[in-house]
Amino acid sequence: MAVTIEELYRNYGILADAKPEDLGQHKYAYQVILDGVKGGPKEKRLAAQFIPKFFSSFPELADAAINAQLDLCEDEDVSIRRQAIKELPRFAAGENIVRVADILTQLLQTDDSAEFSQVNTALVSIFKMDAKATLRGLFSQILQGEDIVRERAIKFLSIKLKTLPEDTMTKEVEDYVFTETKKVLEDVTGEEFVLLMRILMALKGLQTVNGRQQLVELVVEQAFLEQALNPADPDTVDRLLQCTRQALPLFSKNVHSSRFVTYFCDHVLPNLSTLTSPVAELDIQQEVLKLLAEMSPFCGDMEKVEANLLMLFEKLLEFMPLPPEAEGENGENTMSEEPKLQFSYVECLLFSFHQLGKKLPDFLIDKINAERLKDFKIRLQYFARGLQVYIRQLRVALQGKTGDALKTDENKIKVVALKITNNINVLIKDLFHNPPSYKSTVTLSWRPVQKAEAVALKRPSGEEMGTGSTMKKLLSPPLPRRNARQIYNPPSGKYSAAIGNFTNGEGGTWVGCQGRVYYWKLSKLTSK
Repeated sequence: MAVTIEELYRNYGILADAKPEDLGQHKYAYQVILDGVKGGPKEKRLAAQFIPKFFSSFPELADAAINAQLDLCEDEDVSIRRQAIKELPRFAAGENIVRVADILTQLLQTDDSAEFSQVNTALVSIFKMDAKATLRGLFSQILQGEDIVRERAIKFLSIKLKTLPEDTMTKEVEDYVFTETKKVLEDVTGEEFVLLMRILMALKGLQTVNGRQQLVELVVEQAFLEQALNPADPDTVDRLLQCTRQALPLFSKNVHSSRFVTYFCDHVLPNLSTLTSPVAELDIQQEVLKLLAEMSPFCGDMEKVEANLLMLFEKLLEFMPLPPEAEGENGENTMSEEPKLQFSYVECLLFSFHQLGKKLPDFLIDKINAERLKDFKIRLQYFARGLQVYIRQLRVALQGKTGDALKTDENKIKVVALKITNNINVLIKDLFHNPPSYKSTVTLSWRPVQKAEAVALKRPSGEEMGTGSTMKKLLSPPLPRRNARQIYNPPSGKYSAAIGNFTNGEGGTWVGCQGRVYYWKLSKLTSK
């Protein structure tokens, strides 16, 4: 026979009126309350409140009480579930904490937002009672539970751990998180890997140089840097990108990126054009080159610095074209299609080459033969001369614009384009020193820069405009003259179809942008 409301209140009264030392004598009354979970909605709601209130007084009924409350947590009535979940932390005492944490972790799979919030609150509350025991329950489900539970438990930890006070997240607790997370990392998805790294990076004990080095070692294991890259497998490419992104914030002058940079030079750059993007709209080549550029300042000692520089040199040749011929031997017009200058790619490659060049400053002099070096300088010169026109037009377009005017989509792109071209300009000038210099410092165009707007609006100097004696000196010796090779006129093309064209004072339109990759086609100019 089902327990009634009256019976629940009567037996609750017996327990409430009893002296604490005499409560154990009223086991029958507590059993009636436990039986309330078999009643109707009203009886269940009362049982959800009464069961935890006297739980600690009947240790012999502990399992029955927890199971009864768990039944209520799984009830069809959401209001009953919420009430039962709200009271679950009251069962978290001694050895029961792990079990309660395990139960609450399983309940994260609910699709009811209010109930989900209640579970989160309950988990945080028992964390403050015993963090390590709570983590045991969470990691038990992460390692052995259903996929949805595992996913949500990892997300819970990635969000909540960093909000817990220091007296909760002790060194012992952090060490436990690190140990258990390494177990989870043995078999993870890309999304899980990112979240788990976020958990580890937030641990105070891993903020030291030694701690960051341990994290890099974890990422290296996940990245499979001992294996060759299969450029046709998007999952393999995605794994490498994800791992590299997670390692980037860990690198410093004391925590080196050498293994990643060498792997990119050995296995990624040779396959750059055949890489399969894991995301359809992602420019995989640009993404790879940006990651390489961001890692390059943090290389330590490198066994293969010469080989790495040679690979970067070869890639630069691919993206820095020779000037087109304007006239054939018999005077006929044979100018080929104007080259497309891919500024975004060149910025990344030049920056990486410049960073590694510091480790072998005589590379261009001792390791590259005279003919190839001459060819390289011709390409640099062609790129640099065209760059001056482009920089001038960007500065003219942005001159006088401040505040909201610089926040339009069109002007944002122009500001980024100016950063890119200024960076390339500085790096090329370094390479034209004799011997080549690697002393200049630039901030990559996609990285935050203080007072970026002020830089964008600064009045260009004669050197920056390409008219000063310094630029002429850096670009010497000049290219061999050919009567009809007039190739350095204002650029043509479209900024983007969505933004429209900018018309310069010389009658041309300029600069192209495809997604995040900035390029520029030099317009053709026939001899007059």
